[in-house]
Amino acid sequence: MAALTAAWPVLLAGQGSTSQAGRASAQAAQSQTVPPPSGQIFPLSQVRRGMMATAWTVFQGSKPEPMPVEILGVLRGARGPGQDMILAQLEGAKAEYTGVVEGMSGSPVYIGDKLVGSLSYRIGQFSKEPIAGITPIEQIMEVRNLPIGAGGIGPDAGNSSQSGTAPEDLAAEFNLMSRPGAPMPSGSELGDGVETGSMNFQAMETPLVMSGFRPEAIQLWERKMVGTSLESVAAGGMGGSSEGDVKPSPAAEATLLPGSAISAQLVRGDLEIAATCTITYIDPKQLVACGHPILQAGPVSLPMTTADVVTTVASPLNAFKIINTGATVGAFTQDRESGVRGVLGAVAHMIPMHIVVDSPEGRRKVNVEVLDLPSLTGQAVLVVVYDALLESNESTAGTSYHVTGSIDLADYPPLPLDLWATAGGMLPAPMQAALATGQHFVELYSNESRRGAVRSIDLHIEAIPRRLEVELVSARLVSNNVVHAGDTVMVEATLRPWQQGERNIRIPVKLPARLDAGAVRLLISDAGTLDRTLNQPPAQNRAVDIRTVLAEDRREHTADRVYVSLLAPEAQAGMDGDTLTSLPLSVTNALEPVRASEEIRINGESAELEAEAPAGGVLSGYQLLDLHIEPGGGFK
Repeated sequence: MAALTAAWPVLLAGQGSTSQAGRASAQAAQSQTVPPPSGQIFPLSQVRRGMMATAWTVFQGSKPEPMPVEILGVLRGARGPGQDMILAQLEGAKAEYTGVVEGMSGSPVYIGDKLVGSLSYRIGQFSKEPIAGITPIEQIMEVRNLPIGAGGIGPDAGNSSQSGTAPEDLAAEFNLMSRPGAPMPSGSELGDGVETGSMNFQAMETPLVMSGFRPEAIQLWERKMVGTSLESVAAGGMGGSSEGDVKPSPAAEATLLPGSAISAQLVRGDLEIAATCTITYIDPKQLVACGHPILQAGPVSLPMTTADVVTTVASPLNAFKIINTGATVGAFTQDRESGVRGVLGAVAHMIPMHIVVDSPEGRRKVNVEVLDLPSLTGQAVLVVVYDALLESNESTAGTSYHVTGSIDLADYPPLPLDLWATAGGMLPAPMQAALATGQHFVELYSNESRRGAVRSIDLHIEAIPRRLEVELVSARLVSNNVVHAGDTVMVEATLRPWQQGERNIRIPVKLPARLDAGAVRLLISDAGTLDRTLNQPPAQNRAVDIRTVLAEDRREHTADRVYVSLLAPEAQAGMDGDTLTSLPLSVTNALEPVRASEEIRINGESAELEAEAPAGGVLSGYQLLDLHIEPGGGFK
């Protein structure tokens, strides 16, 4: 910054007459009531320091206002190889008061009536001078000139072969995206060879409005989005659009001008997440905004709406616009380095999400649509579920949750969900339930073999005002442990619910008639122990086909029951999501050679569920009982 300040006398020397003429031209432009049309462009090759320009942006309401801009020079390659930046200083009473503002990115800059670029970058924070970086219009036009049909619209939008994030660590996925507008390289040339020194340019933040969300849900979003352009959440509201109210409005479209605020919706409906910037260029078919990426995602499909600026808040740290989103006018289809492109009149593809919450105080419904984008959809689903769990006066530290419902994928039967989250765990129950739901969704959504779209997410959540932990204290056989094949034995399990006395339940277990004489074991367990026993981990860490994931998820056992399984000295194999028990030795030998190259898991002990009973809560623990099979039973 010191190098730039020192260079200003050199930059401005000898520019008197040019500057005076430019100021006169700029003053004439600022007397206009609307921005010039987007047709004519001012080439980067003709940009000189000392030129005066006019930027158009919205400080309040929906009407763009002119703002004087003085060109300081051109930073060659400042945004990357071949990606230049025009350095400028904002002038006028409002710019001097607010400085560079979140949401101003994309504001068109004209020299005379020709479009030279858009305000897009700023210098760090706490800068005393309102100095901004302008993305040249030629590079913005590269985004405009992409084919209109290049991804982003239709039922398959967003369903690329990207694998997204592995479900083993759902929380880790929220920190994967890089922040657009990382620090610019030092030593870029300013105008005629002047060095910029250690200046730190970054993209003007895109104000993210989360409307209808509780503070805890907003904090969750911010924690998971650290390091991305969507980390900072600003105040604002939504325009009241509901699910199904998605048709673009020609009347609203007719109000758009260069300099108008425009929003991209990530979630819409009863809750809303929207990012807002400014239109740089618009023609009858499309527009380009922001002057930098929102997500750097390439092809996207995001609803595009008008936006109303309630007010602009000045701050020495980071000034921002408070936004209300408005009517739908089309869909954003491209998110590129030099801006985002929207198609007017287009309809974005979104994933419908319906949540019903039953609690002692009554029933609530949350209906939204979330974006379909591998890098961000998991976060959106998580924060919507978490907020739905919090939106209750009955929600306390002692509330537990039971989540049922389904995830509907094209080309597959809907996947049923049956998840429990009990109060008193290491994480609060709402967070447990939201993470478990999000993990089941992500392991399907991000699976690299998925091709069809996600049709819908339908959830029913029961809020239960008590802790549901049940401990399996012990288990025993009521009768002798010497039995015959085909006999029925009685297992007695002692359970201890949270802060209640112990109780015993008896579970009759009929032994298979095929059993040979010898020792076997009974596993009395919770659902998690049984599922881990049936679904042995693969021999290699390899991608699992979505059909396997679906099959294994459907076979998961619900957490509120006691399970009794037979552990016999027989081979067991897991393949394609199924568990094959009691395999003959010949079959096991045939599978062994292909075990390494196929998704096959072989275990020397076979687990087979024989009986179950209600536990009265979320069970934890397991016990093993030994049985001795005497000859003489079974088939005669």
